Amino acid sequence: RTRYIQTELGFHERLFVAVLTSKATLNTLAVAVNKTVAHHFPHLLYFTGLRSAKVPPGMVLVAHGDERPIWLMYETVHYIHQHFGSDYDWFYVMQDDTYAQAEQVKALVTHLSINQDVYLGRAEEFIGGDEQARYCHGGFGYLISRSLLLKLHPHLDSCRNEILSVRPDEWLGRCIIDFLGITCVSQLQGQHYHTYELAKNTEPEKEEEEEFQAALAVHPVSDMTLMYRLHKRFSRIQLDKAYQEIQDLQMQIRNLTSLTPAGEAGLTWPVGINAPFLPKSRFEVISWDYFTEQHLFSCPDGSPKCELSGASKADVSEIIESALEQLNSRYQPLLRFSKRQLLNGYRRFDPTRGMEYTLDLLLEAVTQKGHSHVLAKRVSLVRPLSKVEIIPMPYVTEATRVQLVLPLTVQDLDFVANFLDMFAMNTLDTHDNALLTLLFIYHPYDAQRVSQVDVFAGVKAMVGELEKRYAEVKIPWISVKTEVPSQVKLMDIVSKKHPVDALFFLASVWTEINMEFLNRCRMNTISNWQVFFPVHFQEFNPALVYRGEQTASSSTDFLRDGHFDRHSFAEACFYNSDYMTARTKLAADILDRDEVLESMEVFDVFLHYSGLHLFRAVEPGLVQKYALRSCNPRLSEELYHRCVLSNLEGLASRSHLAMALFEQEQANST
Repeated sequence: RTRYIQTELGFHERLFVAVLTSKATLNTLAVAVNKTVAHHFPHLLYFTGLRSAKVPPGMVLVAHGDERPIWLMYETVHYIHQHFGSDYDWFYVMQDDTYAQAEQVKALVTHLSINQDVYLGRAEEFIGGDEQARYCHGGFGYLISRSLLLKLHPHLDSCRNEILSVRPDEWLGRCIIDFLGITCVSQLQGQHYHTYELAKNTEPEKEEEEEFQAALAVHPVSDMTLMYRLHKRFSRIQLDKAYQEIQDLQMQIRNLTSLTPAGEAGLTWPVGINAPFLPKSRFEVISWDYFTEQHLFSCPDGSPKCELSGASKADVSEIIESALEQLNSRYQPLLRFSKRQLLNGYRRFDPTRGMEYTLDLLLEAVTQKGHSHVLAKRVSLVRPLSKVEIIPMPYVTEATRVQLVLPLTVQDLDFVANFLDMFAMNTLDTHDNALLTLLFIYHPYDAQRVSQVDVFAGVKAMVGELEKRYAEVKIPWISVKTEVPSQVKLMDIVSKKHPVDALFFLASVWTEINMEFLNRCRMNTISNWQVFFPVHFQEFNPALVYRGEQTASSSTDFLRDGHFDRHSFAEACFYNSDYMTARTKLAADILDRDEVLESMEVFDVFLHYSGLHLFRAVEPGLVQKYALRSCNPRLSEELYHRCVLSNLEGLASRSHLAMALFEQEQANST
């Protein structure tokens, strides 16, 4: 895992950004910075001298409680060293009236050596000071290396007591010069820190100067609107540069293709994008999905036709607009196209290059003289895969205790012994940090006779034997009486009897617990962020697969004769706090209609009422032996249907079923 590798090898994050703000600009310029460039930086914090300031949404604010400028700078540098000094290589300090080109700043630090003491920014002379000494102007931002920060920190208190200055940036520059002998520079290791000073009433849209376009930082930004206009202008500049670079690269590719063995025939479309995936067999053919402007004919739930909505509708609208834009840019001013109708639409996702589209458009073409003509045109488009982005995730460890919850009905009694044996062998013997709670689900008839005949007496005896064998282990159980064992209702009972921060693993009696899966449960479940619903591997019926032959015992092919059961949502990993939050929202939605809970599973609660990430993935660490599940007809039609499908698809593969039918027909014919 990346976090562990990074820690062990002593790697640091690249760039930390500190934004200095004030009472007057916290809700204006600071918010504008947050909405324009903040999400382009890996880690950004806002620092203010306010005491108990109200933080605008989406911002992380550090309040020092003293608005004196020098004190704010001192506390900010001290805070950065204390909390981030050992984690980052570079520290960029800017004011909230500065517009910084985030991508340019990030590119700058990648070209600088981290082994030098760097104080880089717009170098300014001290008023009445040494002509050789320079400080970095705070309005244009400045870059400090980790090595410089570590050397500077021991002298901060002396600087605060001995150096008098009105400007915080000048105070910091004087501190660095007096105690470290390092002056601010605007050029280092062949890299230039370009800046641009805005004049009053500047129109960013009309700025064409090379100095403006090359600037990493622009100052002063007087209001929010100007910040947004600058961001729009610089985004357009960077976009135009990117398009021009793409055109130049495509031209180079065309020129070089003729020199390759394949010649011009080897040129792919679009130029520079990977060639389409070539299937080696019919099983690898990527199918096309058909759509119109209103409907999709390949639906996630398997239905033949569904309404086009959400992201899919936005995708189709955008791709049609892009097709018209490309046609008009190619044929104008001779022809101008407008869309009449989308006749046919096809799309497929090619993992080697991206999403491919083929559109049959009914267009109206208008000439320069005003004559119009309706024609049908087929166009092909590709939305290529862009740069891979690593999504930041909260940090979790494998030390978390897992609370296993095992619901049991009378139909499950034959499988309990194997479950408890595997639990003892893989968790108790290995001293894994895992506990078990049993949930006995009594039918009302069995509950009335429990004093005479307890259907779970055998299980309770097994639990007693385990507790004797492992003196430090206690396995509690909870008894519930119900005709309809709703997963949500059962989880409500368990949730109230455990701490809020408990990590639950909701298991089934066929689950074979092992340390590998428990660790994945810990790593894939993140409090207030993500829940994990593994898809277990279900072995096929050995009577149909092997037909009297010896079963495969090799550990290398244990995933061969079975399938991942996508119809089952019985196993789940989640935190109690997340469940309680989602359950509260569900209760407010359904009011007192408890019968609705019988048609829901825990998965549905998180899907519709949590807002968390739902991680649903195949889990080779959860292997279940074949068993015919009992499907409760009193549950909702959907849950019952899913249970039946799980049983049917778990019998055997198509080839095994075909062979069994063939052998049966042969036996009947003889």
